[in-house]
Amino acid sequence: MAKHAPRFLEIVNTSRARVKECQIQDVKQRLDAKEAFHLVDVREESEYARGHLPGAEHIGKGVIERDIEAKIPDPAAPIVLYCGGGYRSALAADALQQMGYTNVISMDGGWRAWTEAGWPVES
Repeated sequence: MAKHAPRFLEIVNTSRARVKECQIQDVKQRLDAKEAFHLVDVREESEYARGHLPGAEHIGKGVIERDIEAKIPDPAAPIVLYCGGGYRSALAADALQQMGYTNVISMDGGWRAWTEAGWPVES
């Protein structure tokens, strides 16, 4: 795992204190139950292209504030965000909440924890 800079970790921790987080098991349960929700991969496009969670749509963290309203116009829609490890998704969830999205969750552990668990992926 990459060593993160202290100021980056500081803003991530501030965001994490403001957003709801879930574990990979929670997302797996929701997918297995065929629950209706938006699963959004906020990693870079190249990361998404190499593999992503089943059914995930890509909206990169760098453009999510710009693109979210066109892709998910309902601010009450259930949304689970994930990234490589749970940091970028927490930042993105915080930003979406500031935009009025009320049902946003960041998946802690992200892609790394999902693949370490050996669960299905798509490419």
